[in-house]
Amino acid sequence: MDWLSRLFEMMPVRGRLDLRCAYGAPWRIDQGPGEPNEIPYHAVLAGSAMLDDPAGGRPVKLKPGDILLLPGNPRHVMHDGSGTAPLPARNREALNFTISENPGSGERLDLLCGCFAIAPPHDRLLRSYLPPRLVVHAGADAGDGDTAGQLASLVALMRRESADDRLGGRAMLNALSSAMFALVLRLASLTDDAPRGLLALAGHPRLAPAVAALFNEPARAWSLPELANLCGMSRATLARQFQEKLGRSAADLLTDIRMALAANELRKSSLSTGAVAEAVGYQSEAAFQRAFKSHMGLTPAQWRKTEALSGRDVFAWSAA
Repeated sequence: MDWLSRLFEMMPVRGRLDLRCAYGAPWRIDQGPGEPNEIPYHAVLAGSAMLDDPAGGRPVKLKPGDILLLPGNPRHVMHDGSGTAPLPARNREALNFTISENPGSGERLDLLCGCFAIAPPHDRLLRSYLPPRLVVHAGADAGDGDTAGQLASLVALMRRESADDRLGGRAMLNALSSAMFALVLRLASLTDDAPRGLLALAGHPRLAPAVAALFNEPARAWSLPELANLCGMSRATLARQFQEKLGRSAADLLTDIRMALAANELRKSSLSTGAVAEAVGYQSEAAFQRAFKSHMGLTPAQWRKTEALSGRDVFAWSAA
């Protein structure tokens, strides 16, 4: 199984469309931060938007076809760039989402806004491997035709569904949002300037065999020489590439994968802690206990008890 499919199998992501904005200049959107386990997204269908840099850097211009993910989940501000005081917006409830409009007559913005939700603790693990801000382009002039074209077609389908607002539209829009997350990560990993983290690591063709091995056989006691051999490079080169691309070692990534799998097993099964430890590659239950508490802040027994309410919807985790 490829690494991205395996990642989503380990850490399911659910998408939700919340809002479709139809604004004429001047306008302003001030959002966030969202719930701790959510990643906001914005898809520009028409018009353009300026995204302010929370750190005070230069604003980023978003154009039609751009999709913005904010794994850092910050407060963020988008506007038309005119510097004019925005006109008041009015929200009205459609059948499956909310429509926000203003009376502006300038350049029109058409924007889909939603979020992706990941159940704890996977939200923290996934966010740590993604950049705080990620922008991909899926317009007609996008590169990497196959993936960009698929993403553009998917967003076009979301546009039609949100315009028609038909029976079953909410289920369709949320399912399409979930698929959009996977396509955004795939497209970002294929670019030459993939952001540092898992996307840059997995997009490096020589490192891909090691990444796939760690995701597909996490219980195996992988050594650096074995992983280097899979990639056809020396141990020193492999270690350096992991640090440069991921910012962490192969052993760090393996531990995170094991902890994610262990959290799943402790949540859903009646296996003993020792059996879970062995299933994820630990011969010593004590070593597993230490590693799990270091990552989760709880012992396996405490985690299992805390997760007694795990049947709740992933969008309700934070509220609960």
